[in-house]
Formats: sequence, C-alpha cells, structure tokens
Amino acid sequence: MASELRTLVELSRTLGEPGRDLVILAEGNTSIRTGPDRMLVKASGSQLGTAAGEDFVEVDTRIMLDLVNDEAAGEDDVERVFGELSRGGRRPSVEAMLHAICLSAGGASVVGHTHPVPVNIILCSPHAERMSSDVLFPEQVVILGRKPVFVPYMDPGLTLARAVQREMLRQIELDGAPPKVVYLGNHGIFALGESAAEVLQITAMAVKVSRILAGAITVGGVRTLSENEVARIDRRPDEIHRRQVLAGTWRSAGRPAGGSHA
Repeated sequence: MASELRTLVELSRTLGEPGRDLVILAEGNTSIRTGPDRMLVKASGSQLGTAAGEDFVEVDTRIMLDLVNDEAAGEDDVERVFGELSRGGRRPSVEAMLHAICLSAGGASVVGHTHPVPVNIILCSPHAERMSSDVLFPEQVVILGRKPVFVPYMDPGLTLARAVQREMLRQIELDGAPPKVVYLGNHGIFALGESAAEVLQITAMAVKVSRILAGAITVGGVRTLSENEVARIDRRPDEIHRRQVLAGTWRSAGRPAGGSHA
C-alpha cells in the first residue's frame, strides 16, 4: 500500500497547486484502489495542496456501496458508518461513496474530484449539460470518451451518490463502457483514470473543453461534431493507439515529457 499512498499524495498535491485553479482550501478529494474491495481516500477537511500520508483513510468500498444500495439507509446511517470508519481523528470525506462507485462500476483505479473554476463557470450556468453533450474537437473524444456523465446539482451524500451511480450504469448500458469524467452541476468533476497521470489528463482536458465552450458561446454559438464523426474518432486505430500510450508520455506531475503527440 506504500506505493499507492505515495502516488495519491503526489496526485493530490499536483491537483492542489494554486496555479492550476482546480481547488482551494479543503475542496476536492482523491482516491486510489488498494485491493479488490479497498481504497485510500482523502480525509474530510484535509487540503489537496498540502496532502501528506496521514490525510488519507483506507476504506472497504463494499461498506460504501452497501450504503448507496440500501434503499432504507439515510443520512443518520451515513453519519454512523463514517464515524465508525474514523481513524486517529480522521474520517473519510462524505464523497467517499462517490469514489467507491467510480472505482467499482466506473472501473477506475485512481479518481480525482476537483472544482475547476473554468469548468464550474459552465456548470453554474444554463449551459451546464453541454459539458457532457457537446463534442467540440477530436482530442476531447480521445481523452474524455464519447459520452461523459452529467448529473444536475443534488445534495452531497447519499442523494448525489445514488444519482451518479444510476447515471453511470445507464451510460455503461448505452455505450458499453464507463465514462471517463462525471460532471456535477453547480459542483465540479470526477475524473476516472487507470493511473494518476490519466486523472491529470482528464482534468486538464475538461478544463480546456470548458474554456472553448465558453468562448464559442460568446462569439456566436457552438458548432459540434456529429455523432458519426465522434464514433469515427473513437474507433480510429491511430486514436486508440494514442489513447493507450498517452499516459506514458506524461511525467508523474502531469506535464508533457516533450514532443508532440499528434
């Protein structure tokens, strides 16, 4: 578990760098799979930018999923269970339930949840759902997949976790694959990666999409790629290859190792 903890600390600090404008104070959280039904997840109140090993709690994901799937469970049950999971005064973020969903149904190995300012400008606007519905350029498909998930604002906790799981399972049934990113209205994003590097890539691409979408709206409107064009990009052998090797071209800090990937 030591290597997973080091990875998670480094990812958290990178996401928390002030210049990235992804989180401030105790916003956001991260997680990593440590076993078939285990994860490390950021403790409530800890800050990503100054994360250390003691800022994470190991949790059995089955406990989280049982809460989500138990229709009789309520917020009192959440408080009880999360209190029982506290370690040394640290307790998992309430969004640990969402992380468990992303690591199970979502098939991710590493998850990063942030509140990027450019993305939230869109998510706090009437155009919020367009972050998942509008495909603007090829790299968006390569990094974020054909269809991200969008969930309107809901109270964080059980209500939101259940809505995300429902939409994620629906998207998997429609598309045959889990999403790479979940957009939460008036809230932020969850990036689902196979590695910490991929989480950084997904987060960076979501920020780029939001900036281009906002700019296009202000200069006359948005011209999107067609469904056929999106499907073609998603299936192109060169794009599949690029998607598979891209993580290897980024250093652990999430910056290009050099050269073009085009």
